[in-house]
Amino acid sequence: MENVGLFGGLIYMAIIVLMIVSMWKIFEKAGKPGWAALIPIYNTIVMIEIVGKPVWWILLLIIPGVNIVFGIWLLNLLAKSFGKDVGFTLGLIFLGLIFYPILGLGDAKYQGPAGQ
Repeated sequence: MENVGLFGGLIYMAIIVLMIVSMWKIFEKAGKPGWAALIPIYNTIVMIEIVGKPVWWILLLIIPGVNIVFGIWLLNLLAKSFGKDVGFTLGLIFLGLIFYPILGLGDAKYQGPAGQ
């Protein structure tokens, strides 16, 4: 029974490392420092800069209810910034564990804020 807990913990750590590496690569592709993916709140500010929105959007992302709408909008703009469509946005929302690595570790190229 203890092995299940250990195995689960290792899987959890592997998922965390995968997501950190994916965000690191996304930031680097957009010309931002990869280490910013490690710092809470600052990583969201960097993401807002990547998609070309003003930094005060961080305030909208901490208001309950409003944050859901603007979080989805932010993911849509992130997908557009890498030349992806609405289907990819839905993937980021519902299957982020798969789609963030595709964006960061795949061949997607940063095309400017929201794809310009």
